Amino acid sequence: MKQRKKQRLSVYLDPEIMTALANYAGRRNHSLSLVAEAAIASFLSPDAAERQEAATTRRLDQIDRRISRAERDIGISVETLAVFIRFWLATTPPLPEPQQVAAKAKAGERYDAFVAALGRRLAQGPKLRQEISEDIEVQ
Repeated sequence: MKQRKKQRLSVYLDPEIMTALANYAGRRNHSLSLVAEAAIASFLSPDAAERQEAATTRRLDQIDRRISRAERDIGISVETLAVFIRFWLATTPPLPEPQQVAAKAKAGERYDAFVAALGRRLAQGPKLRQEISEDIEVQ
């Protein structure tokens, strides 16, 4: 293949861009001309836009999967709370007036124990969402 003589081009760069170019070339142990030529070639390449679109598409797919998992986890949380409330309302009889003060005090103790247990579970796992199979469709 015949070697073509490269042509000279003078350009004016902002000081920040020139510094970045010099730093990059220095880290890679390349000349400024080689780095600038590669950057211009990449910029003018017709597939550069396709590569950027592919990278953007991959990132959007990752975000979509994360949002789907978050929606699933929220659905599990809401259903768990609804089942618990329904069960609690169905099985807990109202207390007579004299026993309500003692029951409220006991409820405070039980709530504190619940918060402590929840804190331990969140700290060490496993999480309920991990115990539920990813295959199950939550609606």
